[in-house]
Amino acid sequence: MAEGGLSPSEVGREIAGHAHDEGARRDWVIAVIEASLLAVVAVLAAWSGYASAKWATESRLDLARASTARTEAASEELVATTTRNFDASTFTAWFVADVAGNTDKMSLAERRFRPGFLVAFNAWLATNPDTNPNAPPGPTYMPEYQQPDQAKADSLYAQGSQDGTRGDDYVRITVYLATVLFLIAIAGHFQIRGVRIGLIVVGGAVLVFSVVQLLGLPLPPA
Repeated sequence: MAEGGLSPSEVGREIAGHAHDEGARRDWVIAVIEASLLAVVAVLAAWSGYASAKWATESRLDLARASTARTEAASEELVATTTRNFDASTFTAWFVADVAGNTDKMSLAERRFRPGFLVAFNAWLATNPDTNPNAPPGPTYMPEYQQPDQAKADSLYAQGSQDGTRGDDYVRITVYLATVLFLIAIAGHFQIRGVRIGLIVVGGAVLVFSVVQLLGLPLPPA
């Protein structure tokens, strides 16, 4: 062997040393990726939990307002019944005058209509009830004839239900993110590099899916 050359054992040690260094670099890269994913997931999980709590609070407020509106609507039911009876009586007077062809009494009856009822009455006349067999029986059957308090209660209840669903959506995404945290956390306990990489890939895919879901949800209320 030429002077200054390496013996076979020394060559083997050099190759083993390079392989060890290469493996250490790969482990370092994997560790950096794991730490980065954990940091991103931690931030997203915190945001998702915050958004879920905000939407849950908004849902409870909407449902409480809906309950209050329904209570107020119930307390006004007697007044509403009296109002409907008054509308029916004025319409009956108009209808009798219409059948009799007495335009003066028809005009008199129309002047007695409540403003809200007059809107429904005009909409009903627009359906040509004299010639249209499919026309509603009277103004009270028109969509324009409504009880605003009841409509408000229904709207608030629907909004509360929708807000609750949004909160549930954020909770579901938080569960996805917790799964990512679990996968990345256990990946570091495996000595086999292929297993660690596989768990990171699966966790990354779930993370991407979670981010896409988050981007499709509305922001929490201020």
